[in-house]
Amino acid sequence: MEIISNPTQVEIKKAAQALMDGHLVAFPTETVYGLGADATNEKAVSRVYSVKGRPNDHPLIVHISNGQKLPMWATSITSQAQKLAEYFWPGPLTLVLPSGQLMKKFLRGDQNFVAIRVPSNKIARQLLINFENLGGKGVVAPSANKFGAVSPTDSSAVKEELGENLGPQDILIDGGKCEVGIESTIVRCSNDGESILRLGVITKSQIETVTKRELLNEDFSTTLQVPGTLLKHYSPNAKVLINGDPLPGEGLIALSNIYSDPRVIRLASPKNSTEYAHQLYRALRYGDQMKLKIIRVILPRDEELSESISDRVNRAAN
Repeated sequence: MEIISNPTQVEIKKAAQALMDGHLVAFPTETVYGLGADATNEKAVSRVYSVKGRPNDHPLIVHISNGQKLPMWATSITSQAQKLAEYFWPGPLTLVLPSGQLMKKFLRGDQNFVAIRVPSNKIARQLLINFENLGGKGVVAPSANKFGAVSPTDSSAVKEELGENLGPQDILIDGGKCEVGIESTIVRCSNDGESILRLGVITKSQIETVTKRELLNEDFSTTLQVPGTLLKHYSPNAKVLINGDPLPGEGLIALSNIYSDPRVIRLASPKNSTEYAHQLYRALRYGDQMKLKIIRVILPRDEELSESISDRVNRAAN
C-alpha cells in the first residue's frame, strides 16, 4: 500500500487513475475515511467487501462529485430530494432513492435502491472530479475499517485496520483528521415523504426546515438494509458501558464539565456535542490502544446532535 500525505494535484490524479485501474484508494471525507473503489467495476467492489469482511448483501453508498450526476444513479427523484441535495450537498447527507441503470446488483444486494452522496472534503471532491474526468461514474467508499469495528477518522487508524489487507498498488491518502467524525445522515425520499434511516450530524429539524414538512416515522429494519444500522456496530475491543460512575482504571468519554476521579483514564473531554461527535471514534480507538477492558461513556444531553451520538454509542455497547 502506498501512503500519500498532503497530496498534490498530480498525486490526486494518480489516485484517480488507480481507481480507474481497479485498485482501492482509502481517502478522507468530512465524516470518516472511506475505502474507495470504482462503483461500476464488479471486481474492485468485490475487493472492498473482501478487505472489510463485509457481508456481500450489505449495500454500499455511491459518492459523486456533484448533484447534477444524481440522475445517472437514481430514478424517481422527488422535488424534496432535489431540495435536500441542493441545500446539503456537498456535505454529510446520503439520499436513498430508487436505483437507476448504473446501480448493479453487486452494489445493492437484493434491494432496488441506491444510497448516494456528495462529500464536502476537499481531497475527496478533487479525487472524485479527477476520477470522473477520466470517465468514471462514481466511487463506493464504505468506512475504511473491518466491518462492525470503529470507523477511522485519521489515516493511522486506516493503516492499523486494513494495512495488511491492501496491496502494493492500492493507495491511502493521508488528509489529516476528519472534520465531522461520525457517518452521514441517511434519508430515504419517496413520493410518500422522507424518512431518516441513519442518524448523523445533519439533524431531523434541519431536514424538516428544508422540506417544510414532518419526517415520516417508518420502520425499515426488516425490509431495507442500510449501512451502519446493525444492532452491534462501531465496536471497540473494550467493553463499552453507558453512563454511571467510572471506576479507577476505566476509560472515560464525557463532556469537559463532568468531573472524574484522577485515577479514571480520560479518553476525551469535549466541550459540546459537536466536539463530542468529532472525538468519539478516536477516543474509542485510543482506549483500545491502551488495552483498556472497560470504556465508560457518559452521553451528552439536551442537544439534537446528542441523539446521533447516542445511536453510535448504543451500537458500540451491544
